[in-house]
Amino acid sequence: MKRFLLYQARNTTDIVRPEEQKAFAYQLQTSIECVDTIDVLTEELTTARAMEYDGILVGGAGEYSVLDDDIRIKKFISHLGDLTTTDLPMFASCFGFQALVLALGGTVIKDIPHAEVGTYQLRTTPEAKQDSVFSILPGTFLAQMGHQDRADSLPSNVTNFAYSENVPYQAFHVHNTHVYATQFHPELSFEENRKRFARYMKIYGALFGQEEAQRRMDSHRPSPESNQLLKQFYDVVVS
Repeated sequence: MKRFLLYQARNTTDIVRPEEQKAFAYQLQTSIECVDTIDVLTEELTTARAMEYDGILVGGAGEYSVLDDDIRIKKFISHLGDLTTTDLPMFASCFGFQALVLALGGTVIKDIPHAEVGTYQLRTTPEAKQDSVFSILPGTFLAQMGHQDRADSLPSNVTNFAYSENVPYQAFHVHNTHVYATQFHPELSFEENRKRFARYMKIYGALFGQEEAQRRMDSHRPSPESNQLLKQFYDVVVS
């Protein structure tokens, strides 16, 4: 069985920590024992440790942003960039997607008017059809979202594979590597994403207004196509 290291930027009290680990294992169709975790906020990040694994995973971040003036987050971004120079397969979603954008020379902005929280329709780019992982997606597909930050410009060494009505950059592959990233959450089912939304309903109510927050809560729908990506990544890139 292949072994993965999941980078997490979540407080110890964040109930999503174990849920995220389980979600990645489930979508990879592997056992949870094959997905170890590393705490970005408290543990030392070294390439040597990462190289002990067959693949790297990065998920979301409960209370943190890649734009935070936090030395721990900055060190993590730099470390993630270093890992792209190895042969390690990597799949990063949401916070991980944004961290890679910054690590490789792109830009990220906070864009609350275009925040995507819920289930959204995305479209693939023509380049996605030429990729061994993303070619399984149809031209339009649904995906689980939960972000206020977004990429404003991509690094020069990546190819964009998807976009939405509000956000032009939703997924990419780093050239000449085994590194993939998505702004959306292929590790989450719509039930899991809705559960996360419900936990933060008070925050979203203040951010969007109660009526709009409820509309977004009710928008959650199954996303079977995007939920296949991690297994495809496992089969094509890691195995």
